[in-house]
Amino acid sequence: MAEHSHNGHRNRLKERFRKEGLDNFDPHNILELLLFYSTVQKDTNELAHLLMDEFGSLSNVFDASFEDLERIPGVKSHTSTLIKLIPALFRVYEEDRSKPGAILDTAEKAFRYLLPKFIGRTEEVVFVICLDSVCEVKCCEIVNHGTVSAAAVNIRRIAELAMRYNATSVIVSHNHPHGLAVASEEDIMTTDAIGYALKLLGIRLTDHIIIARDKYVSLAEIGVVK
Repeated sequence: MAEHSHNGHRNRLKERFRKEGLDNFDPHNILELLLFYSTVQKDTNELAHLLMDEFGSLSNVFDASFEDLERIPGVKSHTSTLIKLIPALFRVYEEDRSKPGAILDTAEKAFRYLLPKFIGRTEEVVFVICLDSVCEVKCCEIVNHGTVSAAAVNIRRIAELAMRYNATSVIVSHNHPHGLAVASEEDIMTTDAIGYALKLLGIRLTDHIIIARDKYVSLAEIGVVK
């Protein structure tokens, strides 16, 4: 009887999603539904509540590391993999929708273009966007993982990309996964070094955009990039 009731609850939750989407789901119900696909036999409601209690929000659950997730009783590697797959899939989905060809002639447009590329990332990542004379995107690639500094960022790689795509200008962007959208002294020094290297090639650095969650700062707008 208990197993029949358990299966009935799962079927009702699945059918509710098929009819309504997630708009009226509580966060723990969304997790509960997701966990059906990694926890076949057990009730996932309790585990969903444990995850929400530990991390505080749905986004924090998805942003947690594999190690932190697997410290929760009942979370094994297949469950943590499923959870981490969600933001990674969403990022790939959004990136697939923002193919080269967009016109990025303002910091706001560049931010909106870049934002999906940082979804679910828990370390600093540096992107370079190569633009033509009308600010159309010709490429957008990662050039660095980890600490953003003039020593760590591969400026030669940035220059090579810009020349390969015959760029007129370049936008650099990186994220502050656990911080604020504020430029550090190191960020400014790195920006100056990149701008100087590109200028020698006749290519303009038009902006360096720092993104923290859904906020950004444009170093062009605050006068660092001129």
